[in-house]
Amino acid sequence: MKDIRFAKFLVLVNGGVPLVLLGWDAFNGQLGANPVNFAILTTGMLTLVFLMLTLLVTPIRKLTGWNWLIFSRRTFGLYAFFYGCLHFLIFFGLSLDHPFSVTNAVSEMFKRKYLFVGITALLLMVPLAITSTNAMIKRLGGPRWRALHKLVYLVAILGVIHFYMQVKADVRLPLAFAAVLTILLGFRLVASWRKSALPQTTAATPPRIWSGPLRVVSIVEETPDVRTFRFADPEGQPLPFKHQPGQYLVLSLTIDGKKVKRTYTIASSPTQSSYCEITVKREENGYGSRHLHETFRPGQVVNVTAPAGRFTFNGTESRSIVLIAGGVGITPLMSILRHLTAQSWNGDIHFIYSAKTPRDIIFRRELDDLHKRFPNLRLHVTLTRAEGTDWMGKHGRITAKFLNEAVPDLAMHPIYICGPITMMEPTIQLLRELGVPKEQIKSEAFVAAKRAETAPPASTISAAFVAPVSIPSEDDSGEPTLTFLRSGKSVPLVPDKTLLEIAEDAGLTPDFECRSGICGRCKHRLVAGSVTMEVEDALDASDKSQNLILLCQAKATASVAIDA
Repeated sequence: MKDIRFAKFLVLVNGGVPLVLLGWDAFNGQLGANPVNFAILTTGMLTLVFLMLTLLVTPIRKLTGWNWLIFSRRTFGLYAFFYGCLHFLIFFGLSLDHPFSVTNAVSEMFKRKYLFVGITALLLMVPLAITSTNAMIKRLGGPRWRALHKLVYLVAILGVIHFYMQVKADVRLPLAFAAVLTILLGFRLVASWRKSALPQTTAATPPRIWSGPLRVVSIVEETPDVRTFRFADPEGQPLPFKHQPGQYLVLSLTIDGKKVKRTYTIASSPTQSSYCEITVKREENGYGSRHLHETFRPGQVVNVTAPAGRFTFNGTESRSIVLIAGGVGITPLMSILRHLTAQSWNGDIHFIYSAKTPRDIIFRRELDDLHKRFPNLRLHVTLTRAEGTDWMGKHGRITAKFLNEAVPDLAMHPIYICGPITMMEPTIQLLRELGVPKEQIKSEAFVAAKRAETAPPASTISAAFVAPVSIPSEDDSGEPTLTFLRSGKSVPLVPDKTLLEIAEDAGLTPDFECRSGICGRCKHRLVAGSVTMEVEDALDASDKSQNLILLCQAKATASVAIDA
């Protein structure tokens, strides 16, 4: 739908047409012999009609892929509440022996059970109307809002029962409403049953970290400066590790005689058990990416550590997802998309991608193909430098208008966003301004933005003494030392080695696993001194606040002490 605002205007205006016609007939005395009863019956039926339209939106969206229809659901629901209130006010003010008498109304309600059913349905609509605004969605949060608005099913059922009980002879019309409601609710039951019948990927305990050699089996050019590298087991066996969509691996490289480690997202789906892929953009001043592009060839063997990362989604966490990518930040989101489509996941997938020019659209053919094959995938691409090209799609950066048109019920979905910091920060700010709760936004900057490619400066963690213990600052030769407080052992410090390597050389056996700074098995608290770490992916904000360090990454030039 190209003009959502015009469509909203049409729905809003047409929803009020029945009221105008009813008022016109009343003004001209054309409501029949009993105008009050006619008005009550008409407003009651309008309430049911708009309830049915509200419930009809989701099935049509699912069957046709017309995601833009979502905007009308709120309008239909509010019109149902409006006509329901009007229905009650006409009864309360014009049909009773004592108009606007609460006592009389309550007495009538207990005498005639259909009135009790009707007023119950109307009261249940009150919280739905109150919480229909974006501000209330933001305050409640998506999951609680969705749970509350399931009351509409009960409201519709009670409304049909109320109509059936009120009719004394000809029940064909209430039965017709009952048949429509049965179809609408039945559609939801079948969809829910089909979803539960599909095999589900469960969020198991984090997989064990694996390290070992993998062979480069193919290299594919995605764009002029982006390549996909496929790795497989050297012996042709299945991959020796299992990962979740969105996780990454670590490559151990030797560049100019120096050993370095680089993290890259696994762009392939976990359903591909025989290989994994990374998609890397060559940065002009890149250290790791340039090495991959210039030296990697099919048949080459490289040491890999995998998997790691918490930026994951496998389909069990929610019934819908919004994926927002910028540039090569598409890679973890592509892994998620490939996994969901490979599993025939039937939730709503909204994929938003921002690139510079048409030639910079990574995985363009695959995205177009998936979009055609899966009606639950809504693809929205915008280009920031499309001038002078044949691009016919959206232009410019991601804006609030673009987000609202792409995903009208934005605050209702979990949102995963990955890309350059310059793209992510303003987009996250837009999402917050549009009412998306902070806890529904999960972000990750891709490698080029997260860690500088050109020989990055290592992070530094310092600690002061936190216990009254004596820690030697130098050994007998005057050299700095590494002190293990629990064992009381001190060993000479070697500046070029990690604390783990120094401990091993001294005959100590601290716990470790990946040696790449991603598993966290070698965490220990730094009690005194300062260390630098090139990789600290296994440390979160809480770990750092407690001065936890990774022995496999930590290096020091002056005496340090750790709680080990």
